[in-house]
Amino acid sequence: MAATRHQHPSSPSAPTSFTELGVPPALVAALAGQGIETPFPIQAATLPSSLAGRDVLGRGRTGSGKTYAFVLPVLARLAASTDRRQPRRPRALILAPTRELASQIEAAMAPLAEALSLRTLTVFGGVSPGPQISGLRAGVDVLVACPGRLADHLESGHVHLDAVEVTVLDEADHMADLGFLPAVRRLLERTRRGGQRLLFSATLDAGVDVLVRRFLTDPVTHSVDSARSPVTAMRHHVLHVRPDQRYPVLVELASAPERTLVFTRTKHRAKALTRQLVASGVPAVELHGNLGQTARTRNLGAFAAGTATVLVATDIAARGVHVDDVTLVVHADPPVEHKAYLHRSGRTARAGARGTVVTLMTDEQSADVRELTRKAGITATTTKLDAGHPLLTELAPGERSFTPPPAKQPRSARPRRGGGGKQRVSAAPRSGGRRGTR
Repeated sequence: MAATRHQHPSSPSAPTSFTELGVPPALVAALAGQGIETPFPIQAATLPSSLAGRDVLGRGRTGSGKTYAFVLPVLARLAASTDRRQPRRPRALILAPTRELASQIEAAMAPLAEALSLRTLTVFGGVSPGPQISGLRAGVDVLVACPGRLADHLESGHVHLDAVEVTVLDEADHMADLGFLPAVRRLLERTRRGGQRLLFSATLDAGVDVLVRRFLTDPVTHSVDSARSPVTAMRHHVLHVRPDQRYPVLVELASAPERTLVFTRTKHRAKALTRQLVASGVPAVELHGNLGQTARTRNLGAFAAGTATVLVATDIAARGVHVDDVTLVVHADPPVEHKAYLHRSGRTARAGARGTVVTLMTDEQSADVRELTRKAGITATTTKLDAGHPLLTELAPGERSFTPPPAKQPRSARPRRGGGGKQRVSAAPRSGGRRGTR
Protein backbone atom coordinates (compact mmCIF):
# COMPACT_ATOMS: atom_id res chain seq x y z
CA MET A 1 0.00 0.00 0.00
CA ALA A 2 2.64 2.54 0.97
CA ALA A 3 5.03 1.45 -1.74
CA THR A 4 8.51 2.92 -1.85
CA ARG A 5 8.74 5.78 -4.30
CA HIS A 6 11.89 6.48 -6.27
CA GLN A 7 11.61 10.22 -6.63
CA HIS A 8 12.78 12.04 -9.72
CA PRO A 9 14.35 15.50 -10.01
CA SER A 10 11.70 18.18 -9.76
CA SER A 11 13.36 20.69 -12.09
CA PRO A 12 16.86 21.71 -13.17
CA SER A 13 16.80 24.68 -10.75
CA ALA A 14 15.51 22.73 -7.73
CA PRO A 15 17.88 21.51 -5.01
CA THR A 16 19.36 18.20 -6.02
CA SER A 17 19.46 16.63 -2.55
CA PHE A 18 17.72 16.67 0.81
CA THR A 19 21.02 17.66 2.41
CA GLU A 20 20.90 20.99 0.55
CA LEU A 21 17.44 21.60 2.02
CA GLY A 22 18.74 21.17 5.56
CA VAL A 23 17.47 17.65 6.31
CA PRO A 24 19.62 16.07 9.09
CA PRO A 25 22.14 13.44 7.95
CA ALA A 26 20.41 10.56 9.79
CA LEU A 27 17.17 11.27 7.92
CA VAL A 28 18.98 11.69 4.59
CA ALA A 29 20.53 8.25 5.10
CA ALA A 30 17.15 6.74 6.07
CA LEU A 31 15.57 8.23 2.94
CA ALA A 32 18.34 6.84 0.77
CA GLY A 33 17.65 3.45 2.29
CA GLN A 34 14.12 3.75 0.94
CA GLY A 35 15.41 4.68 -2.52
CA ILE A 36 14.48 8.36 -2.10
CA GLU A 37 17.27 10.80 -2.91
CA THR A 38 15.71 13.72 -4.81
CA PRO A 39 13.04 16.11 -3.50
CA PHE A 40 9.70 16.72 -5.17
CA PRO A 41 8.75 20.38 -5.80
CA ILE A 42 6.53 20.71 -2.72
CA GLN A 43 9.30 19.25 -0.56
CA ALA A 44 11.92 21.57 -2.03
CA ALA A 45 9.57 24.54 -1.51
CA THR A 46 8.45 23.88 2.06
CA LEU A 47 11.31 22.08 3.84
CA PRO A 48 13.61 25.10 4.40
CA SER A 49 10.76 26.91 6.17
CA SER A 50 9.38 23.95 8.11
CA LEU A 51 12.82 22.75 9.22
CA ALA A 52 13.47 26.28 10.51
CA GLY A 53 10.39 26.00 12.74
CA ARG A 54 8.04 28.23 10.76
CA ASP A 55 4.34 27.52 10.39
CA VAL A 56 3.72 26.39 6.81
CA LEU A 57 0.69 26.37 4.57
CA GLY A 58 1.40 24.04 1.65
CA ARG A 59 -0.89 23.59 -1.31
CA GLY A 60 -0.34 20.86 -3.85
CA ARG A 61 -2.41 18.29 -5.65
CA THR A 62 -2.67 14.72 -4.46
CA GLY A 63 0.39 12.66 -5.38
CA SER A 64 2.67 15.67 -5.20
CA GLY A 65 4.84 14.33 -2.37
CA LYS A 66 3.21 16.07 0.59
CA THR A 67 3.77 13.20 3.02
CA TYR A 68 7.54 13.55 3.20
CA ALA A 69 7.15 17.33 3.16
CA PHE A 70 5.70 17.17 6.67
CA VAL A 71 7.12 13.88 7.99
CA LEU A 72 10.72 15.07 7.64
CA PRO A 73 10.41 18.32 9.65
CA VAL A 74 8.33 16.56 12.32
CA LEU A 75 10.96 13.87 12.85
CA ALA A 76 13.85 16.33 12.63
CA ARG A 77 12.29 18.57 15.27
CA LEU A 78 11.61 15.71 17.69
CA ALA A 79 15.09 14.25 17.25
CA ALA A 80 16.65 17.63 18.09
CA SER A 81 14.35 18.34 21.05
CA THR A 82 15.42 17.80 24.66
CA ASP A 83 11.93 16.63 25.61
CA ARG A 84 11.30 12.92 25.98
CA ARG A 85 8.16 10.93 25.40
CA GLN A 86 5.74 10.50 28.28
CA PRO A 87 2.79 8.18 28.85
CA ARG A 88 -0.38 9.45 27.13
CA ARG A 89 1.36 12.61 25.90
CA PRO A 90 2.47 12.47 22.24
CA ARG A 91 5.08 14.99 21.15
CA ALA A 92 3.77 15.43 17.59
CA LEU A 93 0.31 15.04 16.10
CA ILE A 94 -0.58 14.33 12.48
CA LEU A 95 -4.30 14.51 11.65
CA ALA A 96 -5.63 12.74 8.55
CA PRO A 97 -9.21 12.49 7.23
CA THR A 98 -9.36 8.72 6.58
CA ARG A 99 -8.02 5.60 8.22
CA GLU A 100 -6.36 4.51 4.97
CA LEU A 101 -4.44 7.76 4.73
CA ALA A 102 -3.48 7.62 8.40
CA SER A 103 -2.13 4.09 7.96
CA GLN A 104 -0.13 5.02 4.90
CA ILE A 105 1.38 8.11 6.53
CA GLU A 106 2.55 5.94 9.42
CA ALA A 107 3.90 3.29 7.05
CA ALA A 108 5.92 5.91 5.14
CA MET A 109 7.20 7.43 8.38
CA ALA A 110 7.98 4.23 10.34
CA PRO A 111 11.43 3.37 8.86
CA LEU A 112 12.55 6.99 9.22
CA ALA A 113 11.31 7.21 12.80
CA GLU A 114 12.99 3.92 13.66
CA ALA A 115 16.32 5.28 12.41
CA LEU A 116 15.96 8.09 14.98
CA SER A 117 14.66 5.80 17.79
CA LEU A 118 11.29 7.58 17.71
CA ARG A 119 8.04 5.74 18.39
CA THR A 120 4.90 6.15 16.26
CA LEU A 121 1.27 5.11 16.71
CA THR A 122 -1.83 5.21 14.52
CA VAL A 123 -5.30 5.90 15.95
CA PHE A 124 -8.56 5.59 14.02
CA GLY A 125 -12.04 4.10 14.28
CA GLY A 126 -13.35 0.80 13.00
CA VAL A 127 -10.99 -1.27 15.15
CA SER A 128 -10.77 -2.15 18.85
CA PRO A 129 -9.57 0.81 20.94
CA GLY A 130 -7.69 -1.45 23.37
CA PRO A 131 -4.34 -1.66 21.54
CA GLN A 132 -4.47 2.08 20.87
CA ILE A 133 -5.03 2.81 24.56
CA SER A 134 -2.13 0.54 25.49
CA GLY A 135 0.12 2.23 22.95
CA LEU A 136 -0.78 5.68 24.24
CA ARG A 137 -0.13 4.57 27.81
CA ALA A 138 3.32 3.31 26.81
CA GLY A 139 4.17 6.68 25.30
CA VAL A 140 4.64 7.74 21.66
CA ASP A 141 6.57 10.44 19.89
CA VAL A 142 4.36 10.85 16.81
CA LEU A 143 0.64 10.16 16.87
CA VAL A 144 -1.10 9.80 13.48
CA ALA A 145 -4.84 10.02 14.00
CA CYS A 146 -8.27 10.51 12.52
CA PRO A 147 -10.20 13.25 14.39
CA GLY A 148 -13.16 11.16 15.58
CA ARG A 149 -11.33 8.38 17.42
CA LEU A 150 -8.71 10.79 18.79
CA ALA A 151 -11.52 12.95 20.23
CA ASP A 152 -12.92 9.84 21.95
CA HIS A 153 -9.55 9.01 23.53
CA LEU A 154 -9.13 12.64 24.61
CA GLU A 155 -12.57 12.69 26.21
CA SER A 156 -11.82 9.42 28.04
CA GLY A 157 -8.50 10.69 29.37
CA HIS A 158 -6.42 8.15 27.46
CA VAL A 159 -4.44 10.91 25.74
CA HIS A 160 -3.46 14.52 26.43
CA LEU A 161 -2.26 16.95 23.77
CA ASP A 162 -0.50 19.54 25.94
CA ALA A 163 2.95 18.17 25.08
CA VAL A 164 2.47 18.36 21.29
CA GLU A 165 5.33 20.41 19.84
CA VAL A 166 4.30 20.23 16.18
CA THR A 167 0.90 19.57 14.61
CA VAL A 168 0.20 18.59 11.01
CA LEU A 169 -3.12 18.71 9.17
CA ASP A 170 -2.96 16.62 6.02
CA GLU A 171 -5.61 17.05 3.30
CA ALA A 172 -7.35 19.74 5.31
CA ASP A 173 -9.83 20.40 2.50
CA HIS A 174 -11.01 16.79 2.74
CA MET A 175 -11.41 17.26 6.50
CA ALA A 176 -13.78 20.08 5.67
CA ASP A 177 -15.66 18.02 3.07
CA LEU A 178 -16.23 15.25 5.66
CA GLY A 179 -17.46 17.67 8.34
CA PHE A 180 -14.47 17.18 10.66
CA LEU A 181 -13.58 20.85 11.12
CA PRO A 182 -15.38 21.32 14.48
CA ALA A 183 -13.56 18.28 15.89
CA VAL A 184 -10.26 19.47 14.39
CA ARG A 185 -10.68 22.89 16.00
CA ARG A 186 -11.34 21.31 19.41
CA LEU A 187 -8.26 19.11 19.07
CA LEU A 188 -5.98 21.95 17.99
CA GLU A 189 -7.16 24.06 20.92
CA ARG A 190 -5.81 21.36 23.27
CA THR A 191 -2.31 21.42 21.76
CA ARG A 192 0.54 23.48 23.17
CA ARG A 193 0.37 27.21 22.54
CA GLY A 194 3.21 28.40 20.35
CA GLY A 195 3.73 24.96 18.85
CA GLN A 196 4.60 24.64 15.19
CA ARG A 197 1.73 23.94 12.76
CA LEU A 198 1.92 22.61 9.22
CA LEU A 199 -1.21 22.51 7.07
CA PHE A 200 -1.32 20.80 3.69
CA SER A 201 -4.27 20.93 1.34
CA ALA A 202 -5.10 20.58 -2.34
CA THR A 203 -7.45 23.58 -2.14
CA LEU A 204 -7.89 26.51 0.23
CA ASP A 205 -11.66 26.69 0.60
CA ALA A 206 -13.42 28.85 3.17
CA GLY A 207 -13.41 26.16 5.86
CA VAL A 208 -9.68 25.60 5.53
CA ASP A 209 -9.02 29.34 5.58
CA VAL A 210 -10.76 29.54 8.97
CA LEU A 211 -8.26 27.02 10.37
CA VAL A 212 -5.35 28.92 8.86
CA ARG A 213 -6.41 32.25 10.40
CA ARG A 214 -7.21 30.70 13.78
CA PHE A 215 -4.26 28.39 14.35
CA LEU A 216 -1.29 29.30 12.09
CA THR A 217 1.05 32.12 13.07
CA ASP A 218 2.54 34.15 10.21
CA PRO A 219 2.60 31.06 7.95
CA VAL A 220 4.85 30.72 4.95
CA THR A 221 2.60 29.80 2.01
CA HIS A 222 3.76 27.57 -0.83
CA SER A 223 1.48 26.71 -3.75
CA VAL A 224 3.32 24.27 -5.97
CA ASP A 225 0.58 23.91 -8.55
CA SER A 226 -2.95 25.14 -9.17
CA ALA A 227 -5.72 23.30 -7.36
CA ARG A 228 -7.64 23.33 -10.65
CA SER A 229 -4.89 22.06 -12.90
CA PRO A 230 -4.81 18.38 -13.82
CA VAL A 231 -1.73 16.25 -13.72
CA THR A 232 0.08 16.91 -16.96
CA ALA A 233 1.11 13.27 -17.24
CA MET A 234 -2.53 12.14 -17.42
CA ARG A 235 -4.50 11.39 -20.57
CA HIS A 236 -8.20 12.15 -20.13
CA HIS A 237 -10.81 10.29 -22.20
CA VAL A 238 -14.61 10.32 -22.15
CA LEU A 239 -16.17 7.19 -23.66
CA HIS A 240 -19.70 7.84 -24.90
CA VAL A 241 -21.50 4.50 -24.59
CA ARG A 242 -25.01 3.11 -24.79
CA PRO A 243 -26.37 1.95 -21.40
CA ASP A 244 -26.19 -1.70 -22.48
CA GLN A 245 -22.52 -1.26 -23.46
CA ARG A 246 -21.36 0.35 -20.22
CA TYR A 247 -20.48 -2.95 -18.50
CA PRO A 248 -18.91 -4.75 -21.53
CA VAL A 249 -16.69 -1.70 -22.12
CA LEU A 250 -15.71 -1.65 -18.44
CA VAL A 251 -14.80 -5.36 -18.51
CA GLU A 252 -12.62 -4.84 -21.56
CA LEU A 253 -10.74 -2.04 -19.78
CA ALA A 254 -10.51 -3.81 -16.41
CA SER A 255 -9.25 -7.13 -17.76
CA ALA A 256 -5.98 -5.60 -18.96
CA PRO A 257 -2.89 -6.67 -16.98
CA GLU A 258 -2.10 -3.42 -15.20
CA ARG A 259 -3.65 -1.99 -12.03
CA THR A 260 -7.02 -0.33 -12.58
CA LEU A 261 -9.00 1.75 -10.10
CA VAL A 262 -12.76 1.93 -10.81
CA PHE A 263 -14.90 4.56 -9.05
CA THR A 264 -18.62 4.39 -8.30
CA ARG A 265 -20.91 6.85 -6.57
CA THR A 266 -22.46 4.51 -3.99
CA LYS A 267 -21.37 1.73 -1.66
CA HIS A 268 -24.09 -0.58 -3.03
CA ARG A 269 -22.91 -0.08 -6.59
CA ALA A 270 -19.27 -0.70 -5.63
CA LYS A 271 -20.21 -3.99 -4.01
CA ALA A 272 -22.47 -5.09 -6.89
CA LEU A 273 -19.96 -4.10 -9.57
CA THR A 274 -17.15 -6.00 -7.82
CA ARG A 275 -19.27 -9.14 -7.76
CA GLN A 276 -20.06 -8.72 -11.46
CA LEU A 277 -16.39 -8.33 -12.36
CA VAL A 278 -15.34 -11.37 -10.32
CA ALA A 279 -18.12 -13.40 -11.94
CA SER A 280 -16.77 -12.30 -15.34
CA GLY A 281 -13.28 -13.51 -14.43
CA VAL A 282 -11.72 -10.15 -13.52
CA PRO A 283 -9.78 -10.31 -10.21
CA ALA A 284 -11.40 -7.40 -8.36
CA VAL A 285 -11.83 -6.26 -4.76
CA GLU A 286 -14.00 -3.53 -3.24
CA LEU A 287 -13.37 -0.56 -0.94
CA HIS A 288 -16.21 1.44 0.62
CA GLY A 289 -17.62 2.61 3.93
CA ASN A 290 -19.60 -0.54 4.68
CA LEU A 291 -16.44 -2.65 4.97
CA GLY A 292 -14.83 -3.30 8.33
CA GLN A 293 -11.20 -2.40 8.85
CA THR A 294 -10.01 -5.99 8.47
CA ALA A 295 -11.69 -6.28 5.05
CA ARG A 296 -10.37 -2.86 3.96
CA THR A 297 -6.83 -3.82 4.88
CA ARG A 298 -7.13 -7.21 3.19
CA ASN A 299 -8.54 -5.77 -0.04
CA LEU A 300 -6.00 -2.95 -0.22
CA GLY A 301 -3.25 -5.47 0.39
CA ALA A 302 -4.51 -7.65 -2.47
CA PHE A 303 -4.61 -4.64 -4.79
CA ALA A 304 -1.15 -3.42 -3.78
CA ALA A 305 0.30 -6.92 -4.15
CA GLY A 306 -1.28 -7.44 -7.58
CA THR A 307 -3.34 -10.51 -6.68
CA ALA A 308 -6.33 -8.32 -7.47
CA THR A 309 -5.64 -6.00 -10.40
CA VAL A 310 -8.88 -4.02 -10.02
CA LEU A 311 -10.07 -2.01 -7.02
CA VAL A 312 -13.70 -0.83 -7.16
CA ALA A 313 -14.16 2.05 -4.75
CA THR A 314 -16.34 4.91 -3.68
CA ASP A 315 -14.83 8.35 -3.11
CA ILE A 316 -13.38 7.15 0.20
CA ALA A 317 -10.44 5.91 -1.88
CA ALA A 318 -9.94 9.13 -3.83
CA ARG A 319 -7.96 10.63 -0.95
CA GLY A 320 -6.80 7.78 1.22
CA VAL A 321 -5.27 5.22 -1.12
CA HIS A 322 -1.68 5.62 -2.29
CA VAL A 323 -0.75 2.64 -4.44
CA ASP A 324 2.01 3.12 -6.97
CA ASP A 325 1.66 1.95 -10.57
CA VAL A 326 -2.07 2.53 -10.95
CA THR A 327 -2.03 3.17 -14.69
CA LEU A 328 -5.78 3.48 -15.30
CA VAL A 329 -8.57 5.22 -13.41
CA VAL A 330 -12.12 4.59 -14.64
CA HIS A 331 -15.04 6.73 -13.54
CA ALA A 332 -17.74 4.08 -13.98
CA ASP A 333 -20.08 6.65 -12.48
CA PRO A 334 -19.06 10.25 -13.26
CA PRO A 335 -18.67 12.16 -9.98
CA VAL A 336 -20.99 15.03 -9.11
CA GLU A 337 -18.28 17.60 -8.33
CA HIS A 338 -15.18 18.55 -10.28
CA LYS A 339 -13.04 18.35 -7.13
CA ALA A 340 -14.02 14.70 -6.78
CA TYR A 341 -12.99 14.14 -10.40
CA LEU A 342 -9.52 15.58 -9.77
CA HIS A 343 -9.02 13.71 -6.51
CA ARG A 344 -10.17 10.41 -8.02
CA SER A 345 -8.01 10.94 -11.08
CA GLY A 346 -5.02 11.75 -8.87
CA ARG A 347 -4.70 8.07 -7.98
CA THR A 348 -2.82 7.61 -11.26
CA ALA A 349 0.20 9.46 -12.67
CA ARG A 350 1.85 9.48 -9.25
CA ALA A 351 5.53 9.88 -8.40
CA GLY A 352 6.46 10.99 -11.89
CA ALA A 353 4.64 8.16 -13.68
CA ARG A 354 2.09 8.52 -16.47
CA GLY A 355 -1.53 7.48 -16.35
CA THR A 356 -4.86 7.38 -18.14
CA VAL A 357 -8.25 8.56 -16.87
CA VAL A 358 -11.45 7.28 -18.50
CA THR A 359 -15.01 8.46 -17.83
CA LEU A 360 -17.92 6.33 -19.02
CA MET A 361 -20.80 8.53 -20.18
CA THR A 362 -24.29 7.83 -21.51
CA ASP A 363 -26.49 10.22 -23.51
CA GLU A 364 -28.32 11.45 -20.43
CA GLN A 365 -25.04 12.21 -18.65
CA SER A 366 -23.41 14.17 -21.47
CA ALA A 367 -24.37 17.65 -20.28
CA ASP A 368 -23.24 16.94 -16.71
CA VAL A 369 -19.92 15.47 -17.87
CA ARG A 370 -19.22 18.47 -20.12
CA GLU A 371 -19.80 20.79 -17.17
CA LEU A 372 -17.67 18.56 -14.93
CA THR A 373 -14.64 18.61 -17.22
CA ARG A 374 -15.01 22.36 -17.78
CA LYS A 375 -14.94 23.08 -14.04
CA ALA A 376 -12.05 20.66 -13.55
CA GLY A 377 -10.09 22.59 -16.15
CA ILE A 378 -9.21 19.53 -18.21
CA THR A 379 -9.50 18.78 -21.92
CA ALA A 380 -10.75 15.26 -22.55
CA THR A 381 -10.96 13.32 -25.81
CA THR A 382 -14.53 12.11 -26.33
CA THR A 383 -15.16 8.95 -28.37
CA LYS A 384 -18.44 7.22 -29.09
CA LEU A 385 -17.86 3.48 -29.06
CA ASP A 386 -18.98 -0.05 -28.16
CA ALA A 387 -17.07 -3.00 -26.73
CA GLY A 388 -14.43 -4.25 -29.14
CA HIS A 389 -13.39 -0.78 -30.30
CA PRO A 390 -9.59 -0.61 -30.85
CA LEU A 391 -9.29 2.48 -28.64
CA LEU A 392 -10.00 0.31 -25.59
CA THR A 393 -6.81 -1.68 -26.16
CA GLU A 394 -4.89 1.55 -26.65
CA LEU A 395 -6.18 2.96 -23.36
CA ALA A 396 -5.56 -0.29 -21.46
CA PRO A 397 -2.86 -2.21 -23.37
CA GLY A 398 -1.88 -5.81 -22.89
CA GLU A 399 -3.23 -9.31 -23.17
CA ARG A 400 -6.59 -9.72 -21.43
CA SER A 401 -6.62 -12.25 -18.61
CA PHE A 402 -9.65 -13.89 -17.00
CA THR A 403 -9.68 -16.05 -13.87
CA PRO A 404 -12.65 -18.42 -13.62
CA PRO A 405 -14.57 -17.64 -10.42
CA PRO A 406 -14.52 -20.40 -7.80
CA ALA A 407 -17.41 -22.84 -8.11
CA LYS A 408 -19.92 -22.82 -5.28
CA GLN A 409 -19.70 -25.91 -3.11
CA PRO A 410 -22.09 -27.47 -0.59
CA ARG A 411 -21.39 -26.48 3.00
CA SER A 412 -20.33 -30.04 3.75
CA ALA A 413 -17.72 -30.09 1.01
CA ARG A 414 -14.13 -29.51 2.02
CA PRO A 415 -12.64 -26.41 0.38
CA ARG A 416 -9.90 -27.17 -2.09
CA ARG A 417 -6.55 -25.54 -1.67
CA GLY A 418 -5.31 -23.29 -4.46
CA GLY A 419 -7.20 -21.60 -7.27
CA GLY A 420 -8.01 -22.41 -10.83
CA GLY A 421 -5.67 -21.70 -13.69
CA LYS A 422 -5.93 -18.66 -15.91
CA GLN A 423 -7.41 -18.63 -19.33
CA ARG A 424 -5.67 -16.38 -21.81
CA VAL A 425 -7.90 -14.57 -24.29
CA SER A 426 -6.52 -13.06 -27.45
CA ALA A 427 -6.60 -9.30 -27.71
CA ALA A 428 -5.33 -6.66 -30.04
CA PRO A 429 -1.54 -6.10 -30.01
CA ARG A 430 -0.08 -4.22 -27.08
CA SER A 431 -0.02 -0.48 -27.57
CA GLY A 432 1.90 2.12 -25.66
CA GLY A 433 4.71 -0.14 -24.52
CA ARG A 434 3.64 -0.27 -20.85
CA ARG A 435 4.65 -3.35 -18.94
CA GLY A 436 2.16 -5.27 -16.88
CA THR A 437 2.49 -5.55 -13.10
CA ARG A 438 1.80 -9.25 -12.87
